[in-house]
Amino acid sequence: MRRHPKTIRLGLLCFYCIEREAELIDNLIELLIGITHRISVRAEKKVVSELVGELTKVQGKTTLLFRIAEAADQTPDGTIREVIFPVAGEQTISELVKEYRSSGPAYVQRIYRKIRTSYAQHYRRMLPLILSSLTFCSGNASCQSLLDAIALLIRTSGSKHRHFSLVEAPVAGVIAPKWRDAVIEVGPKGEKRVNRISYEICMLQTLRKKLRTKEVWVKGAGRFCDPSKDLPQDFDERREHYLKDLKQPLAAKDFIKGLQSSMHDALYALNDGLPQSQEVRLISKNGNARISISPFKPLPDPPNLEAMRQELLRRWSGTSLLDVLKETDLRVGFTQDFTSLASRSSLEGNELSRRLLLALYGLGTNIGLKALADGRNNVSYKELLYVRRRYLHPDNLQLATRMVANATMQIRLPEIWGEGTTSCASDSTQFAAWDQNLMTEWHQRYGGRGVMIYWHVDTNATCIHSQLKLCSSSEVAAMIEGVLHHCTEMEIDRQYVDTHGQSVIAFAFCYLLGFDLMPRFKGIEKQKLSRPDLQSAGHYPNIAPLFVRKTIDWDLIEQQYDEMVRLAVALLKRTAEPEAILRRFSRGATAHPTYSALLELGRAAKTIFLCKYLNSEELRREINAGLNVVERWNGVNSFIYYGNGGEFVSNRLEDQEISALSLHLLQASMVHINTIMIQDVLQDSGWRSRMSDRDWAGLSPLPHRHFNPYGDFDLDMEARLPLQDLELAA
Repeated sequence: MRRHPKTIRLGLLCFYCIEREAELIDNLIELLIGITHRISVRAEKKVVSELVGELTKVQGKTTLLFRIAEAADQTPDGTIREVIFPVAGEQTISELVKEYRSSGPAYVQRIYRKIRTSYAQHYRRMLPLILSSLTFCSGNASCQSLLDAIALLIRTSGSKHRHFSLVEAPVAGVIAPKWRDAVIEVGPKGEKRVNRISYEICMLQTLRKKLRTKEVWVKGAGRFCDPSKDLPQDFDERREHYLKDLKQPLAAKDFIKGLQSSMHDALYALNDGLPQSQEVRLISKNGNARISISPFKPLPDPPNLEAMRQELLRRWSGTSLLDVLKETDLRVGFTQDFTSLASRSSLEGNELSRRLLLALYGLGTNIGLKALADGRNNVSYKELLYVRRRYLHPDNLQLATRMVANATMQIRLPEIWGEGTTSCASDSTQFAAWDQNLMTEWHQRYGGRGVMIYWHVDTNATCIHSQLKLCSSSEVAAMIEGVLHHCTEMEIDRQYVDTHGQSVIAFAFCYLLGFDLMPRFKGIEKQKLSRPDLQSAGHYPNIAPLFVRKTIDWDLIEQQYDEMVRLAVALLKRTAEPEAILRRFSRGATAHPTYSALLELGRAAKTIFLCKYLNSEELRREINAGLNVVERWNGVNSFIYYGNGGEFVSNRLEDQEISALSLHLLQASMVHINTIMIQDVLQDSGWRSRMSDRDWAGLSPLPHRHFNPYGDFDLDMEARLPLQDLELAA
């Protein structure tokens, strides 16, 4: 920067400081939200664990209450031991008391006392400092009392007073009704006053909810900025252009007409097909209709795929994974497009590529750079570290992964892999990580601390996008981000996800963005259909038990059409992160009209999908097969990323992201070379004649027994793998 004139230098520095300040503010807000949530969750867990040993559910409480009331009515002057205990029993009465304490106001009070103790003894020292470092704003008049409460706490942070008067401390909109008795106390003179510590806890919990929905935002933040900045500022002037990009009609009535037509067609098809279905049936349980789907009948094992793997092992046994990365680079040339962060570089050509490959391999396998720095490769650790710092940054690595993905799709032979696919599956997998950083979180489902990598993999096992995410981040947001901004040549019109990658809001946004969301439901028996209107009540008698009472509010969708499109354009044009937009509408109050309209649209889109899903075994198998591909991709991660027990060993977010992208590049290179190897084998007419339909259906470029990621790491840029000659990268 010193080489630039002063005006340019200061301008660049200003841009950097603005972005860095927004990043720091976002991290502070995430810390504030996380701490507030952690206090409540830990308190509730402690109370629940204390009550587990005490609690015994009492059956038939209504009958028992009637018998007690009848006995008391007959003998109103008798003692409890003489009248009540013969009817209910002393032990039963004791268990009733314990059950009430575990679920009634006493339970809430116990949780509150745990929260208060934890906050007062530890967290109270740091939270006021965080609050004073941030400037909170809101365009919602109902949040003004919360802003006044924050200002009060910051203003009196150095005071030792333990109470506020009701006049100076706002109560409405700050203290939840269930906490009021614990916060508002009666003083020695009979006056009502506010307990300061309790008030701070309530204020933080309310602030957490408002920040997550962006009813309160923070000046200078990125993800938590003014929600109006998330939306395209020129939407009114370019509305027609944006709707054309989304491939949606200009008029809301036309949009609704098309949606209603699709919904009626899907419902009629399911209503007609359900009686003939052998796999799907409705079961009545406790007066409710539930969906039951028979498991898939197992298909026969592919007869020749194991022999194919043995042939790969025979021809290319012990192939070094480092040579695989090198061969991919020689064919694709991705290292030639790595640019330095510095103004100049003394490394060029073959030597730069050699050092880049060594550094990428060390990071992609997690064995580190020192393992690659030895006499065989004639490179030192400092030289590899120089390459890591100057050349390995997210932009370069994302470009490399896109180049490899595009090259893999280009070399596929249609007679082997089929025509180009437009379907993609996405899923996340957890990687362990050190816990002294802002990314690492405890994952409830996986049961360990770490971070998540969210993969987007097509049906032929080519990964087109990857993202390093928090464990608590939205999988729906990650799914939408990957579909819209993967930047490869692939066009996605069908997206397979598991249960965690879908929601009603996700169906709404996917419908607006023009691709089909196809989840595999874990709790399919609980799914319900939405009725398009009351007039069609008798049109679908075979599926009538599956409908919820509420019909789709088409008027609300029409009123909020432009607002919903505005949000979809924000996702498409990346004016805001999907996480920020979806968090605002997935956890906000349902009273918000746009949120309510998205729910109505999502219910309609989900109904269309459910009808197709239940009516077509072929579709169910397609979704299951697509998700199996991404599961197999996850399974190969541990084969490649084996160093340090597969755990991220850096606390820096940038280092973790570089490691994740290096793993992506190394695994994508393995798929690229495997594709060539399998095509080499199948060029033999004898092998091709052996392949059955089941073999073609199960063919995958993910076998890896013939690769070796361990041992000595010799990199000879002149040696080539024994593959058929293909056109090399220029």
